[in-house]
Amino acid sequence: MAQVIVVTSGKGGVGKTTTSAAFSTGLAQSGKKVVVIDFDVGLRNLDLIMGVERRVVFDIVNVISGEAKLSQALIRDKRVETLSILPASQTRDKDALTKEGVAKIIEELSKEFDYIICDSPAGIEKGALLALYFADQALIVTNPEVSSVRDSDRILGVLQSKSKRAEEKKEPVKEHLVVTRYDAARVEKGEMLKLEDIQEILAIPLLGVIPESESVLRASNTGNPVILDEVSNAGVAYKDAVARFLGDERPMKFIDAEKKGFFSRLFGGRAA
Repeated sequence: MAQVIVVTSGKGGVGKTTTSAAFSTGLAQSGKKVVVIDFDVGLRNLDLIMGVERRVVFDIVNVISGEAKLSQALIRDKRVETLSILPASQTRDKDALTKEGVAKIIEELSKEFDYIICDSPAGIEKGALLALYFADQALIVTNPEVSSVRDSDRILGVLQSKSKRAEEKKEPVKEHLVVTRYDAARVEKGEMLKLEDIQEILAIPLLGVIPESESVLRASNTGNPVILDEVSNAGVAYKDAVARFLGDERPMKFIDAEKKGFFSRLFGGRAA
């Protein structure tokens, strides 16, 4: 049976879709069969970040409503052959998603894939609740700021009370923390929350710290998941996070501020 992983946070703009794209690509690069589903009906972005927007013919709502077969809606990635994408609808309402319809899709995908990644929309409305309902594991994506961490804490409560595992009184959803847009220099100045403070508030295992990086925006604009950018700090950090998820031990990088030399301080520097 496939493992269902929801990528969630509560707050918008923290990097959920970037993380979904990078994480699913990384798992597929490791040889796993992976499908990533966009649950953000009406505001789909996953297809853009994955670079498949021109290949979308059918979507998850078409499958649920019986207008298309699941095999017709799945888009196979051209860079990593074991990766597929199931896009969201751009024109339908979120109410088009049903628990029964999603359950049927998850069941069918479980026969073929090792991992099903659910890219959750922001908030705790229907699309987000359905994205997390079937989860076996969760990546909680948060920025090092108070409002983001508070919203992530709320999502942890929802996972513990409204997931299928919670309803059936099974072993709880396994939670992993991914801290995105981390800037160690700003943390040192007191402009962002410290990693220790985030961990203390959320109290879940830290899987990865993704540094603030221009390469994330560049990757999004070119339709290439940032994990494919092997010279980017963010790409390296996502690769390490995937490796940890699969059981490898990797030291946390990019969590300490670089000590700049005289010329770096004089002329500044930009993140990769």
